[in-house]
Amino acid sequence: MFDFSRAQLAGFVLMLAFLIAAPFVLYPFMVMQVMCFAIFALGANLLMGSLNLLSLGQAAYFGLGGYLAGYLVESTGLTPELGLLAAALAGAALGAVFGWLAIRRQTIYFAMITLALAQIVYFFAVQDTKFTGGENGIQDIPRSALFGLFSLNNDLAMYAFTAVIFLACFLAVHRIEHSPFGQVVKAIRENEPRAISLGYKAEQYKWIIFIQAATLAGIAGGLKAEVTGIATLSDIGVSTSGLVVLMVLLGGIGTLFGPCLGAFVVIAMQQYLAPLGGWVVVIQGGIFIACVLVFRRGLVGEFAQRFKLAL
Repeated sequence: MFDFSRAQLAGFVLMLAFLIAAPFVLYPFMVMQVMCFAIFALGANLLMGSLNLLSLGQAAYFGLGGYLAGYLVESTGLTPELGLLAAALAGAALGAVFGWLAIRRQTIYFAMITLALAQIVYFFAVQDTKFTGGENGIQDIPRSALFGLFSLNNDLAMYAFTAVIFLACFLAVHRIEHSPFGQVVKAIRENEPRAISLGYKAEQYKWIIFIQAATLAGIAGGLKAEVTGIATLSDIGVSTSGLVVLMVLLGGIGTLFGPCLGAFVVIAMQQYLAPLGGWVVVIQGGIFIACVLVFRRGLVGEFAQRFKLAL
């Protein structure tokens, strides 16, 4: 079912070892945030890597997932896994609508449409004080109990739940990319007119990938809200869309492990460079410029290219 190459299998084992050891070596809360954003970046990479489509509106699904999961868990007492399911369905539904409008365009036009649609969602999030809390957001989201039985108040319990969701999403993305469906999507990326001439409906395939990316963004947003206990306007803002693009580019577009590494690097910088205040953004920008100039395929992409590995 999961056709890993030797390099991918080795990378997966190393990632598992890291996830097991991380809560005892690093700050568990930070690693949980990394996993949330890694899911977000994996979804964005489906568009950027599989179809060469740059979406500047992924934060719409991420923020919506966070708001919905947070609202349901905080206001209605819904259990975390059901809140996460609702976030995934909301991301998929919004992605289906926005994708239907956006997939008919290419390159910069596609990016601008996704940005405009996301800004509409952001506007409603600012205005709606009942559901989103407006500028205050949704605060004090409880972790409650998984299936109503297992408390997630303990950091290690929440970490285990987050790790399971992350691994499930990671394996799902691998399966999508290596399935017959994924191969057709790659064919569309390489030569869309030829794929259409062979009878494939390119727009339908693009639409499905768009929905899948939005679903992963919804899951990531919902999980992040449950981990941090808060959902705010920053989650749905354009800066978050830019942040996930940075993660994908930094790790390596089109690679399986690149978005995960990119998420780790960006979140770790935010965590450990926080005492520097506003300089964090400047340092991130400098590192990004350096990576673009030196590692044009991203960290994982350059490593895979140099050693001829499929990562």
